[in-house]
Amino acid sequence: MRDLKIPSERHPEKAHRPDNAQPKKPSWIRVKAPGGEGYNTTRRIMREHNLTTVCEEAGCPNAGECWSQGHATMMIMGEICTRGCTFCNVATGKPDTLDVFEPGRVADAVQKLGLNHVVITSVDRDDLKDGGAEHFAQTIRAVRHRSPGTTIEILTPDFLKCDDDVLDIVVDARPDVFNHNLETVPGLYPTVRPGARYFHSLRLLQRVKERDPSIFTKSGIMVGLGEDKQGVTQVMDDMRAADVDFLTIGQYLQPTPKHHVVDRFVTPDEFEAYEKAAYGKGFLMVSATPLTRSSYHAGDDFERLRAAREEKLGRV
Repeated sequence: MRDLKIPSERHPEKAHRPDNAQPKKPSWIRVKAPGGEGYNTTRRIMREHNLTTVCEEAGCPNAGECWSQGHATMMIMGEICTRGCTFCNVATGKPDTLDVFEPGRVADAVQKLGLNHVVITSVDRDDLKDGGAEHFAQTIRAVRHRSPGTTIEILTPDFLKCDDDVLDIVVDARPDVFNHNLETVPGLYPTVRPGARYFHSLRLLQRVKERDPSIFTKSGIMVGLGEDKQGVTQVMDDMRAADVDFLTIGQYLQPTPKHHVVDRFVTPDEFEAYEKAAYGKGFLMVSATPLTRSSYHAGDDFERLRAAREEKLGRV
């Protein structure tokens, strides 16, 4: 992997640190170990329905908090991804055949957990002609049928190797929020997200809005990978040009020593500055903290997002 260094005069704490060494984890990034009755109940329901969660597969630091409240992000289409992004802990390889009963099991779990808002994501499935678009749509419809009052947020792959019209399959199933993460600044794509294309992902988000303006669009990036502030603000501008409603920014954490190194830990003050800048650029909703992840507090954030649009439209 190519060495990604920022000159030490910009980050003095790196001047005497070997390039492959982790900077010391600061106090603001630490979380409590998972456990408790709520956590165990959520875990049991996931196991009973034979469901995979990105919380576990990606080693999310917020899993303990979210699961204790009954919130788990469902990861459909298996545990094996066809991409090899260097930031991600999900296994790469040849996926299994799609499970046609999975949408129903997801719907059952959502009902049993009593979720008001659910987040559904997936691995990349470049092996499928439609990238899994129809499977997403079937899952959305199954949840709608079983829990009509539950709002649905999806976090999709980029459908890079598919025909353009497969996106319509997902959009026409009418999720409440369509999320697709850009993950990082375009200059780091060759080493961080080598199987993806930055401007394709931007266009994907823009096409969702063009197809159905009522759907909220959402995207996020990680910081601490080697980007600079100018790169982050440029991504903000690009997202707004694509009419993205909701931006998330969180600290990258290295899952294992084999993954992309943490360049540095971004301070809470810097996250606050990013949030202020993003609101100034016109996002309806921004979540920018060290522990922010795509689905962290997603239900509460959705209510705030909906209220922000109503206010913008002058209905409040």
